[in-house]
Amino acid sequence: MSNEGWNLEYTYTQLPEFFYRRQRPEPALAPKMVIFNHDLAAELGLNADVLRDNAEVFAGSRLPEAGCVPISQAYAGYQFGHFTMLGDGRAVLLGEQRTPPSPTAPNGHLFDIQLKGSGPTAFSRGGDGYAALGPMLREYIISEALHALGIPTTRSLAVVSTGRGVIRERILTGAVLTRVAASHIRVGTFNYAAAFGSPEDVRALTDYTIRRHFPDLEHAENKYARFFRAVCERQASLIAKWQSVGFIHGVMNTDNMAVSGETIDFGPCAFMDTYDPDTVFSSIDTQGRYAYKNQPAIGAWNLSRLAESLAPFLTMAQAKEAVAHYREHHEAHWLVCMRIKLGMTREGADDKMIINEFLDEMKREGKDFTNTFRAVSKRNPAVIPRNHRVEEALSAADEGDLTVMRDLLEVLRKPYEENADYMQPPECGCGYRTFCGT
Repeated sequence: MSNEGWNLEYTYTQLPEFFYRRQRPEPALAPKMVIFNHDLAAELGLNADVLRDNAEVFAGSRLPEAGCVPISQAYAGYQFGHFTMLGDGRAVLLGEQRTPPSPTAPNGHLFDIQLKGSGPTAFSRGGDGYAALGPMLREYIISEALHALGIPTTRSLAVVSTGRGVIRERILTGAVLTRVAASHIRVGTFNYAAAFGSPEDVRALTDYTIRRHFPDLEHAENKYARFFRAVCERQASLIAKWQSVGFIHGVMNTDNMAVSGETIDFGPCAFMDTYDPDTVFSSIDTQGRYAYKNQPAIGAWNLSRLAESLAPFLTMAQAKEAVAHYREHHEAHWLVCMRIKLGMTREGADDKMIINEFLDEMKREGKDFTNTFRAVSKRNPAVIPRNHRVEEALSAADEGDLTVMRDLLEVLRKPYEENADYMQPPECGCGYRTFCGT
């Protein structure tokens, strides 16, 4: 182990090279640390005191250790319902950090360490492979806010500026985000294996995923059917939790759905202010496919595409049963979340009706989602990353002032503590749109 604390493994490269390409990140011109997540570094077993001033490794200018095997991962995806070949077009997986042992994990845990925005790859599809500072800081803010709310999510370890201008509508400051994930295995990874590989490639990916995320199933009877059902359960729980805080992912394509059950990819995502189940934030979702109210159904649609990819190892009956179980599991989780939000102490036969009537009234009166529930019960979060506050922080950062963002992050770390300055909705939240950043 290095004095920086790196303890990397490269288990994904044990899969056939069909699933990845070896890819060194492109060195940055003048890397500079913008923000570093000390707490997350400590959880990973990294030496924060050494790494916080070392922008080079988080910009791709220096690999973390000798023998490092950086790769870009191949995957496909159903984007707005249409199948597309994709892959890490601007991301490089440095390796998998094994955390220090603990009483609950004697062998530690593995976490992917990925650089996002580190230059072109074999999967760039004509893109430049770079990222701008604003979208990378936005992912940092939203992912850390979700984590503080107790919602499974990838996390952000660092953001560095690269000294390179990135051409979008105008020239923007280039940046690289270091993303930490249980893994980057997506539903789209299975779509890719099924479409372009063989059944044995699908089997190899499934066996690897089971070992990594569902080890108790490795020697189970009907392990592939049970694996699919377990993925369905995690997605059901995740989407119910999103909805409980008014979170809208924005683009729930199958390539943006991690089988680990974590929230992944933070382009056109945001939190609702005024409650409206038809709310859409993504600038490209003109038909409302990924609106707040549609997220559970899209989850089922995506899982059905996963079932198709697993077809050599699942029967039709097993697939249908698991997707039906997903719908039941989601509603059960959603009811638990909403009972808590409304302060219901007992389960009742009319709970769903009561909850929906409350939500309908919120919509009719144009009530703020977060503040209304907070007024009902202190068990609801008081602060979320309000869209106008996030934009305020990003605008200041673009001018070189990071204090606004740091203040926002400090508040978001304690979402159940009231802070009047951060609880106010915008004067007008109508028409807010988010973009993917590419």
